[in-house]
Amino acid sequence: MNTLKITKATTDDVLKLQSIGRQTFSETFADVNSEENMKKYLDESFATEKLTSELNNLSSYFYLAVLDEKIIGYLKLNTADAQTEKEDLNALEIERIYVAKEFHGKKVAQALYAQAEQMAEEIKASYMWLGVWEKNFRAVSFYTKNGFVQFDTHIFRLGNDEQTDLMMKKVLI
Repeated sequence: MNTLKITKATTDDVLKLQSIGRQTFSETFADVNSEENMKKYLDESFATEKLTSELNNLSSYFYLAVLDEKIIGYLKLNTADAQTEKEDLNALEIERIYVAKEFHGKKVAQALYAQAEQMAEEIKASYMWLGVWEKNFRAVSFYTKNGFVQFDTHIFRLGNDEQTDLMMKKVLI
């Protein structure tokens, strides 16, 4: 594999972000969710207006994983009031780490996670946290390997389906 670059996304990248977001979410969850619920979630969560608004939020950060000019994954981080749950304002939320299926097992997620660690250090976050679907065993294993432990659960709505997310955190200081 050639050199992987992790670059900060801007509003100029909204269509690229939309494309990799839809692709990777579909690759991860389409086989275990209804077509109707997937369509509803993808249309709402990856709408151009919604992504543009998130990219413009000074408390949210998107990073793209780029290999040979091709976007193969992305990361979304939230701080302060941009966090999806009302956690500590001094925490960093990893809202999304997604990698194209063909690049699973090639350390791309680990490189994106390293970017999250760097951001946590820069903002002096007391801990990082995230929500991960309880049936996404690959992701749960990834986060556990990186030192996260479950502290709660919450409901995640995928279309009309209510699913249980494990809330996991890693204390930093």
